[in-house]
Amino acid sequence: MNKIILIFLTVFCATSLFSQAPTISDIKFEGLKKTKEQILLRVIQIEKGEELKLSKLEQDIIQLKRLPAISHAYYKIKNVDSSNCIVTFHVEENFTIIPEVNIWTTTNRRLAYKLGVYDYNFLGRNIGIGGFYQQNGFDSYGFNFRAPMLFSRTLGLAFNHQNWSSEEPLYFGDNSANYKYQNISYELLLLYRINFKHNVDFGINLFNEKYTYLNGHTADGVPQQLDLNKKLLKFVYTYDDLNYFYHYVEGFKSQLYGQYVTTVNEYQNDFFIAWNDAFYFKRIGEKGNWANRLRVGLSTNEESPFAPFALDNNVNLRGVGILVDRGTGSIVWNTEYRHTLYEKKWFVLQGNVFTDFGTWRTPGGSLKDFVKSENVRVYSGLGLRFISKKIFNAVFRIDYGYGITPSSSSSGLVFGIGQYF
Repeated sequence: MNKIILIFLTVFCATSLFSQAPTISDIKFEGLKKTKEQILLRVIQIEKGEELKLSKLEQDIIQLKRLPAISHAYYKIKNVDSSNCIVTFHVEENFTIIPEVNIWTTTNRRLAYKLGVYDYNFLGRNIGIGGFYQQNGFDSYGFNFRAPMLFSRTLGLAFNHQNWSSEEPLYFGDNSANYKYQNISYELLLLYRINFKHNVDFGINLFNEKYTYLNGHTADGVPQQLDLNKKLLKFVYTYDDLNYFYHYVEGFKSQLYGQYVTTVNEYQNDFFIAWNDAFYFKRIGEKGNWANRLRVGLSTNEESPFAPFALDNNVNLRGVGILVDRGTGSIVWNTEYRHTLYEKKWFVLQGNVFTDFGTWRTPGGSLKDFVKSENVRVYSGLGLRFISKKIFNAVFRIDYGYGITPSSSSSGLVFGIGQYF
């Protein structure tokens, strides 16, 4: 009997020893060209000297593929001996210095253009930096800096400066007028990564807004000149559970934006604005991707032509036109099916069919505005995507949207860089 017990204990101890996870003795990266290894060691969760956990490794792969510098990544485990192993991450880097060239027509059919450049992996340290110049009848420029791991693996900083001018329509009743709008802003944000899925950005934006009447309808109580100094407190919470395989995406993501704006003038009071973008992506077969974005937003409900939510081609409804209307509330659902038509090494041609649903609350209106037929617009259409698998966000898109509800009488082409959402 004692021999049986001794044999059982020996087998049990041997099995336990064999099944014990090895210790990580070294972490290596292969395929790096520009990106610094120490930055990626900040991104991943596993560390030297700790027990190997495959669940952590899988999360690290997802986190690496979310970086602008990385187009694809996978890992290999090499056993050194019975109790130690080496983890090697194999990465494929993106080209991250991206020029921006946009050409379009303004509200008065004037030809406009925007030129810029942005490096999403400056100095190989996962820092985004860049700027632009725009000419649309007025001169505009901007500068952006974003370093999510500037101070530590969880704490970073962003700084943005913009001097923006454009001709914009303002709506009051059934009439409208064109104004020159200028916004000069300085923004400073702290970036905090709570964990693998949760991030928070918060900070302040100091800006000056000017409105100058150009032409169109005038009305009592609507000023022809405004010069306002404002402060904006910003908060952004992101839940990110997306997984990428080159141009395919799967999972759920939610971004909540909150802004409180303070100002002192007789035409605008302090106001609050918040909106949430919920994204859902689903792989369908080997070549299909179903993509969805639901945006729900509300702001302080004042009867003013300066309402913050805009109805626009490039923001929410493809085919509706440029700055068609404004509101103090917005509900928009964009849904599309993307299908890979052709793929060869670095190049992908993708087709899509989409439908964009939108409804607005008019300035000073009620929540019932969301279900009024005159405020509901639906557009549907087809598009193409020209994608490079080796350049970050190198997606040239073209969509044609057509209105299919009585209040959606327009149609048109929409061009852009990057997926629509």
